[in-house]
Amino acid sequence: MSTNQNKYQIHNYFMNLALQQAMKSLGNTKLNPSVGCVISDGKNLISAACTSFNGRPHAERNAINLSKRNIKNANLYTTLEPCIHYGKTPPCTNLIIKKKIKKVFFSIKDPDKRTFNKSKVKLKKNGIKVASGFYSKKINYFYKSYIKYKKNDLPFVTCKVAVSNDFYTINKKKKIITNQFSQGRVHLMRSSHDCLITSSKTVIQDNPMLTCRINGLEKTSPARIILDKKLSTPLNSKVIKSANTFKTIIFYNKVDKKKIKSLNKLNARTIKVNLNKDGNINLREALLLVKKIGFNRIFIEAGLNLSVSFLKEKIVDEFKLFISHNNLKKSGKANIKKYLNRILKNNKYTNEKVNLAGDKLRTYQIK
Repeated sequence: MSTNQNKYQIHNYFMNLALQQAMKSLGNTKLNPSVGCVISDGKNLISAACTSFNGRPHAERNAINLSKRNIKNANLYTTLEPCIHYGKTPPCTNLIIKKKIKKVFFSIKDPDKRTFNKSKVKLKKNGIKVASGFYSKKINYFYKSYIKYKKNDLPFVTCKVAVSNDFYTINKKKKIITNQFSQGRVHLMRSSHDCLITSSKTVIQDNPMLTCRINGLEKTSPARIILDKKLSTPLNSKVIKSANTFKTIIFYNKVDKKKIKSLNKLNARTIKVNLNKDGNINLREALLLVKKIGFNRIFIEAGLNLSVSFLKEKIVDEFKLFISHNNLKKSGKANIKKYLNRILKNNKYTNEKVNLAGDKLRTYQIK
């Protein structure tokens, strides 16, 4: 192996470590991207960190501050181009320069116009060597929601549906279709999104909590938005009763002042939205409002009708299909197979390599 090949492998190794750090905060950094950063002496790891909960401090600052060694002449690896602009905190490039880091490696350029392709110039002017592009395929995929948020009007939307092996979405005998391992995976998905959207019909029928109930990740539960045009969500539902702990918003259309007052007393926010030509909540307008509120990674967790509506509107970026290893046959209701064949026929899917004890997870990247 040549010296250059060996160096490239080392850089990819440390950049992969940085990516693992970034994954820890995905969906929990508000409007800031989740960044991972590691510092090395060329061979050994010195420190590692990610963007803090709610977006500050940034990963580079955390990695520098966590180091118990002198990092002068060290190498710094970060998944995203270091920020150069002043916000609520000084730019990370200033601290990198101050600490006399010798080399900076970042994977992709920050699509934020305030930073895009600018940090390299500043760092080089201060005698710091800079290289980019390492591990870029995987890291570009990781930042797909952040890139869309910066370049598109709509936020990034993931839609999840669970089905039996024969593609029924409702089990007439019990609520749950998939096994506990698939259910745990859904909780993990919730933790990596900052907003979850469901329907009042789902709340009425299933009375779900819609939180992340994994030990240690409870605080990463997303905000919950209920699409409820007639304000029919019960005041004693779990999602409303927990609105003091988890941010809860109702998108409605039909005004009911008494119900609105009761919801607001329970700390559930209410926002009036327009209907579409079919008399349902305008989903595209709802997503624009969701982005305006400050959310950029949206998780759709609802029944067949709302999920299909989002897919038909072509406002879903990623579709997650959990497939149980059990057939429901006559116990099944609301089969989704014909919808998938029609709506997703031009979209390829990947069978995720996760152990769900017989269940499967299929991911569609929507064109």
